[in-house]
Amino acid sequence: MNVTIERIIKSLSFYIHGKEKALRLALLTFFSKGHLLIEDLPGLGKTTLAIAIAKCLGLSFGRIQCTSDLLPTDITGVSVYEKNLGSFTFHPGPIFNNIVLCDEINRAPPKTQSALLEAMEERQVTVDGKTHRLPRLFCVIATQNPIEQFGTFPLPDSQLDRFTVRLSIGYPDERSEKEILRVGGKREELLSIEPTISEDEVYAIQEEIEKGIYVSEKILEYVLRIVKATRNHEFIKVGLSTRGALTIVQTAKANAFFHGRDFVIPEDICELAEYVIPHRLIFKERYEGINRKEFIKSLLAEIPLPL
Repeated sequence: MNVTIERIIKSLSFYIHGKEKALRLALLTFFSKGHLLIEDLPGLGKTTLAIAIAKCLGLSFGRIQCTSDLLPTDITGVSVYEKNLGSFTFHPGPIFNNIVLCDEINRAPPKTQSALLEAMEERQVTVDGKTHRLPRLFCVIATQNPIEQFGTFPLPDSQLDRFTVRLSIGYPDERSEKEILRVGGKREELLSIEPTISEDEVYAIQEEIEKGIYVSEKILEYVLRIVKATRNHEFIKVGLSTRGALTIVQTAKANAFFHGRDFVIPEDICELAEYVIPHRLIFKERYEGINRKEFIKSLLAEIPLPL
C-alpha cells in the first residue's frame, strides 16, 4: 500500500473501530475527487467518519442537517445588504468547506437537493447572478436512512449518478463494538487531532492520481465492455452513462495509487465495481428487487479480463 495512504488509515483507525473498509472507500472517493453516499441507520458512525477524514487531512468541515424546510440558500449562502457600505455582501454557506456532511439528504426538498447536486457537479454556486467557486479540495459526504422513508424525497436515479461511491457502513464486529463500549466514543478527541498531512500534500495526491496513473488501451476497452454489458442486459432499462464509465476509470486510478502502483490493472476495477456501478443502473420494474451487488459481480464474471 502507498505509505502516505497507509499512514492516514492507521491514524484514522484509532478513532474509527471496525470500519476499515468504509474508511478506505471514503478516502478513495475523496482522493479521486468524487462524492460519497452512505446509506445506513443512525448511530453507526457516519458523522464521526466525515469529521475524522477532515481533521486528519487538515481540511475544513461543514455539516448540513437536511429537513423538509431547508432552502437552497441555507446551503449556498446569501447576499445581505450592508447599510454602512450601501451594497450587498455575500455570506458563504456551509457548502464552502472542503468536506461537507449532508445528513439525511433525502429529507431536503427537491429544489434544495438540486442546488446541492449542481454544486457537486459544477464545483461552483451562483447566488444573485454571481458565480462563486468552491474550494479546490471539495467532497460531499451525504447520508440516507434506508428504513425511515416517511416525509422524505428520495434522490432520482439521474442524481444518484452524481455520487462516485455508494456504501453502507454497517455494524462494527463484536470485538470492535466491545472496545467502543470500554473506552466510549472519541468524537471529542477527533476535534483536536493534528493533521497527518498538509492541504498541499492532499492536493498533490489528487493531482498525481488524476494525471500520473497510467491506464492502458486494454483497460479502457475492458471498461467499455462493462458499459456495453450494462446497456444490453435484459434486466436493465438504462445502463451506465459516460459519466459512470469515467468514474470507473477515476476510482480505478485511485485504487492503483492506494496499492502503490502507477498503472491500473483489471483487479482495480473489479474490487470497486459493487460500490461504483449499482446505483447508476435503472433496472426494469420486475427486476428492481434483485441484489444489485451480486448482480454486478456475476455480470463482471462473464466479461473476459484483458490479457
